[in-house]
Amino acid sequence: MSELLERLRERNWRMTSQRRVVAEALGGEHVHLTADEVHARAARQLPEISRATVYNTLGELVSLGEVVEVSAHGRAKRYDPNARRPHQHLVCSGCGIIRDVHPTGDPLAGLPAGERFGFTVSEAEVTYRGLCPACAPRRTSPTGQPSTPVAA
Repeated sequence: MSELLERLRERNWRMTSQRRVVAEALGGEHVHLTADEVHARAARQLPEISRATVYNTLGELVSLGEVVEVSAHGRAKRYDPNARRPHQHLVCSGCGIIRDVHPTGDPLAGLPAGERFGFTVSEAEVTYRGLCPACAPRRTSPTGQPSTPVAA
C-alpha cells in the first residue's frame, strides 16, 4: 500500500473506489503528475472515472495537505504526494520534468535580515531550474550549434 493511501486511511478519509484509484495513481518516487496524467493512470484501473472526479479528488487532497500542488512556469499544475517530508524541486526548463531534492542547510541563510522586511519567516520554497541530462545535449550554443555538456 502506498504511503499516501496509508495516511488517508489513518485520517479515516472516506475511501471510495474513485478516491482509491486517484491516490494509487500518485504512488511512486518523484511523482509530479498533471491532473490529466492522474486521470489516465486512474482510468487504467477504473475506466469509468471522470476527469471531474479526478480534479475534485486532487483538490480535496491538496486542501487536506496530503498532496502539494506544484507550478512549473507556463506548464500544467502538477501534484506531488510527498507532502510530509520537507523538500524542494529541481525542474528541467526543457521538458518540464520535476525531481524532489533535499538540500542541506538553512534556505534562509542567504536572505539578509534587511531583505526580510520585518517578516518572521516560517518556511522557504525554493525551485532549482536547469536542464536534465536528456535535454542538455539538445541545447544550442550562441552560434546555433548544438552544445555538449561539460564533463564534471
